[in-house]
Amino acid sequence: MGDVAFDRRAFLTGAGGIALGAAAASLTACETRAGRNVTKTGKVLIVRNIGGSYGEANRKALYDPFTAETGIRIKVVNFGHEQMLAQVKEGRPRFDVMDIDMSNLVLFEHEGASEPLDYGRLKNTRNAGIAQSLLTPNGVGKSYWASVLAYRTDAFGGRRPESWADFWSLWRFPGSRALQGEVDYPELEFALLADGVPLDRLYPLDVDRAFKVMDEIRGSVRTLWEYGAEPGELLSRGSAVASSTWAGRLQSLLGRGTPLAYEWNGARRQSNGFGIPKGSANPDAAYRLIDFALRPEVQAHMARLSLDGPVVPAAYGHLTESTAVHVPSTPGHLLSGFDLDIGWWLENRDAVTRRWQDWART
Repeated sequence: MGDVAFDRRAFLTGAGGIALGAAAASLTACETRAGRNVTKTGKVLIVRNIGGSYGEANRKALYDPFTAETGIRIKVVNFGHEQMLAQVKEGRPRFDVMDIDMSNLVLFEHEGASEPLDYGRLKNTRNAGIAQSLLTPNGVGKSYWASVLAYRTDAFGGRRPESWADFWSLWRFPGSRALQGEVDYPELEFALLADGVPLDRLYPLDVDRAFKVMDEIRGSVRTLWEYGAEPGELLSRGSAVASSTWAGRLQSLLGRGTPLAYEWNGARRQSNGFGIPKGSANPDAAYRLIDFALRPEVQAHMARLSLDGPVVPAAYGHLTESTAVHVPSTPGHLLSGFDLDIGWWLENRDAVTRRWQDWART
């Protein structure tokens, strides 16, 4: 999920206009008048997502089956968030539906850049058990992802860190640490959990307390990682013995027998979701795709391909235990982790991020 988080950072810091040039140029090249008219007829739906392995999983689990059922072809683009906002404000969004982080869907809502959702047209949200926090006025949750504690299994004489308190315990689990850099919201929650704050009392975050706890391990935090594969690389070569990481990003390494593991206790969950930009040329097809994506069997297919957590609990009836154990929204993992409080972070992000940047430079 690193690209999703990078886009949010770019959006929050005003750097989202970084070109993503190939995607933008590709779309511009195909934006003939005739091509856009095809979109208006409902034959083509333009979806914004981050591409890469995430985009490929969406193609297999969602887009191809949707096209087979409806005849509506999917074109994928990857604009940065500032580009998306600029297009909406010009009245010419060159995408019809957006697959982005839920916190950015809230930001788009605040900017007046997205359409209020008509939940009457999303039948698969009805009595489906989707968390209320994922049913927002202008965005609906699609999948969960999570940040977890990862470590080398050969580093601690047979002991394994099972909590953020263990991550902070340098005397029991000695060695270099890595934490997330500016790619996403600072990981203050992990410091508070290490200091004994219960999961259900994390918010509002006690920022002073969190930084005091962060100071305890500052000398052992050798790296602040900036992209999704980096924690696995650091752990594989022994540059760190423990690190935060995005769940799922270690699977290929684990499959090759690398001595790594990760712990769901204290996982910080976030969500991707769907929204429709204001001025979408094809809202009817957008609603059809969103509703299709919330079918339990489609959610399960996506989880098998990407290990993204379904937001529809019935999807777990379509998953084997061997897959579900690696997925953030498995019922047991929901109990052992917590959801990032989007409202708190959007209200406090500027001051906290500045303070975290000062901490990171010390």
